[in-house]
Amino acid sequence: MSDRRNGDGASIARSFLATLDCGIRDLYPGYPAFVMATGIISNALYFLEMFRLSQLFFVINLVAYPALMAAIVIRVVRHTAALWADLLDPRLVFSFFTVVAATAVLGLQCDLRGYSGVSVALWLLSFVVWFILLYFSFAVLSFLNTAQDANVVHGGWLIAIVGTQSLVLLGVRVADHLVEYNTGLIVLAHMLWGNGLALYAMFVTLFSYRIFFFKLAPDKLSPLLWVVMGAAAISANAGTSLLLNNAHVPYLTSMKPFIDGVTVVVWAWGTWWIPLLVLFGVWKHAICRIPLSYSPALWSLVFPLGMYSVATFRLSLATQFPFLGYLGREFVWVAVPAWVATISAMVVSNLRSLRRA
Repeated sequence: MSDRRNGDGASIARSFLATLDCGIRDLYPGYPAFVMATGIISNALYFLEMFRLSQLFFVINLVAYPALMAAIVIRVVRHTAALWADLLDPRLVFSFFTVVAATAVLGLQCDLRGYSGVSVALWLLSFVVWFILLYFSFAVLSFLNTAQDANVVHGGWLIAIVGTQSLVLLGVRVADHLVEYNTGLIVLAHMLWGNGLALYAMFVTLFSYRIFFFKLAPDKLSPLLWVVMGAAAISANAGTSLLLNNAHVPYLTSMKPFIDGVTVVVWAWGTWWIPLLVLFGVWKHAICRIPLSYSPALWSLVFPLGMYSVATFRLSLATQFPFLGYLGREFVWVAVPAWVATISAMVVSNLRSLRRA
């Protein structure tokens, strides 16, 4: 009897490990968006002085981030071919920028809690990964893209902008810790913000052309569409961080009116997208009756909701417009239920996968 039980236990363990290995092999490149979504909601709650609830989301990320990074490393070692297939796919390569954004968002969480050394290390890591991915992804787009039209373009490409602007958000705070490099880092933050805006203008033009001038099938309306709004929101948030930074550099000080105006325009543009994205969702699920089901891409919907809350709240500090502060505080209660619903669907989906295995 004991041998049978041991055999059954070993069989279950082997089955579980095999299922886990398959999951790592087929890991969606944009899964770190879970850390992004969890982290930005944590930061939103922190800014609103809901510290206990913010701490809960922080603890979740302290578990999720190492687990996801370990899964990525295992994928690199054990499933190199599958990883390369994703990296060389023009539709997927920009999803890897979620690693950059997730690392930077966790760094912001750590910095808010006084772990400045950790935040500096995470910023350096995210910057290195960003630099490599940026040129690699454009090389893939330039040399390996076989699409004959703009159908290859989708909202996930704008995750590159999210990753770029996340470096600005954390970089401004890191500059305060590295006093000897403060001026250089602040200048770099301004450069990254400008690069992010240029990339956004380029990608959103292609994306708009894609959705307005090609046939839009309901099954092609992915949650990644929301990254269009999220990229605008994080660009506005990054601009606000530059405005609120007290850099004693005359040239950068002279740029503040420009940054102020662009930040408001970018925030307004992101706000404009929200009703349209909601209408897309209604058309897909209510009119075309495509069932709503869990996919890892849903975390790329939750993150923009949390980022919009933070960007709006912090913009109110820079503009001294109280209504924006109220809107930012209330919008977090759109993001939190979305996070709860998505993680519940994720747990149910994973449990069903384990039962089928």
